[in-house]
Amino acid sequence: MKVLLTVPPDVHRLEIYRVAGMKAPPLGLAYIAAVLERAGHKVKIIDTPTLEMDTKTWLHEVKSWSPDVVGISMLTPTAPKGYMAARLVKQELGDDVVVLAGGPHPTFMYEEALSNGVDIVVRGEGEYTTLEVVNALEKYGFSREVLSDIKGIAFRDEDGKVKVTPPRPFIKNLDELPWPARHLLPMEKYTLFGKPIQIAHVMASRGCPYGCMYCITSYFWGRRIRFRSHEDVANEIEFLVDRYKAKHIAFADDDLAINRRFIYGLIDELKKRGLDITFSCGSRVSHMDKKTLKLLYDNGCTALYFGVESASQETLDRIGKKVRLEQAVRVFQWVKELKGFALGSFILGFPWETIEDMKRTVEFAIKLDPNYAQFTVLTPYPGTPLYYYAKKHNLIEDWNWEHYTTIRPVMRGFHFTREDLGRMIKYAYRRFYLRPAFIGRELRAGRLRDLAGILFKEVFSWIKDTIVHYMRWGR
Repeated sequence: MKVLLTVPPDVHRLEIYRVAGMKAPPLGLAYIAAVLERAGHKVKIIDTPTLEMDTKTWLHEVKSWSPDVVGISMLTPTAPKGYMAARLVKQELGDDVVVLAGGPHPTFMYEEALSNGVDIVVRGEGEYTTLEVVNALEKYGFSREVLSDIKGIAFRDEDGKVKVTPPRPFIKNLDELPWPARHLLPMEKYTLFGKPIQIAHVMASRGCPYGCMYCITSYFWGRRIRFRSHEDVANEIEFLVDRYKAKHIAFADDDLAINRRFIYGLIDELKKRGLDITFSCGSRVSHMDKKTLKLLYDNGCTALYFGVESASQETLDRIGKKVRLEQAVRVFQWVKELKGFALGSFILGFPWETIEDMKRTVEFAIKLDPNYAQFTVLTPYPGTPLYYYAKKHNLIEDWNWEHYTTIRPVMRGFHFTREDLGRMIKYAYRRFYLRPAFIGRELRAGRLRDLAGILFKEVFSWIKDTIVHYMRWGR
């Protein structure tokens, strides 16, 4: 079978891609492609945001390849363009081409997907489910009887009713998966902060045991964390260095340091092989000790990402974060003592918060003083407990999925409006980044110029809004 896997076209214009200033590969599609190729199928990947591909060009690429199956990966903000792409495939290539949809959004919004040009939804972890679907299509065509025996999908039966099959068990041994099919990706175009750094992305684990109410990871990848062997990960990194001349590895895991045995084993493997690389990864303040932190910084870690989220212990407990504020204080103090580099993530807009609560979170960020701080608005992604909580309390006011970027407020709280939350995000960035101490530190480190293109978009936006306000109201 000829299988075309794609990100929806024209999504590079969305906030989620415009503001981030970085381009990352669709690893999920590349893993699925590798499994399909191993089974003998022909696969093409179109990474539309990296190629900045519009709909017309994308459709030409699709039609010229004449696929049997088109698989579209969708996040919540890319879903509307994904549905448009699915309908276009049907209109232009006919019903003989089967359209699959996968990713976090259709996994939980499968009825919506099946009403928008999608034939089959691949729910959850997609490699083996997609392979089984493609094999069945090749052998039996679109047989609903055969599809009914495939775990982890949704489709419409002969009567038009949605049929949901039992969930597929998660892959226990991730080492059995082939590495992502990077030969199908534009590897030379992946950048960091808009700069052409030789960077490669690696996923060493899947799953998260915590189930924070706002995060999709636990509900898409499962509550049991599954690690690859450090030997397999080191082999992949060595391949990336040899084949693609990678200089920096960006780990896509939510918490690479949750398994210290893995971390120590991986670093030993990399040292044995004499690989000259740097890397960045995410972790939790509750899993980090000073010894491990030093090990990371001493062996090539150039940036650690910590999700702190709130200055309120009550809020951290309510969202299921399972961290203590004092742990965050301690870890960022260690970062300074070790002269390391760390980013802190903070969320504004939990439903029960007040404006003063949010300001306290901003002040806590300043107290911790990470090298960079990321402030986002709480966003109710389908499939998370937050989504069902927000629906129950009628808090969601904006149902345009393209706005679900964590940049634009889409829900109100019990004590604040969406407009209040939008102002608070601007306040947070101004308050943190326009401090003389921060600007002086970045100037001394020679980093301010690199950040200007991204961070100052927010500042310039604030200046523009302020000028317009004064011109209109004179105060």
